[in-house]
Amino acid sequence: MTSTIKPITPLRQRMIDDMRMRKLSPKTQAGYIRVVKRFAGFLGRSPDTASIEDLRRYQLHLVDHGISPIS
Repeated sequence: MTSTIKPITPLRQRMIDDMRMRKLSPKTQAGYIRVVKRFAGFLGRSPDTASIEDLRRYQLHLVDHGISPIS
């Protein structure tokens, strides 16, 4: 039987640890992870390499799709 569990990247682990320190609920943590995953998909690379311009482009992308840039 092959395991389908992917190892957690150091960046994701740090984000999880930081959210735990802030005592965010599991539901909020899952939401934040989901949003960062979507941003990484938009970038096509790790979100820790994003520039201010990348963030701006993503916010415009969200607006173009009817989603608040605050998301």
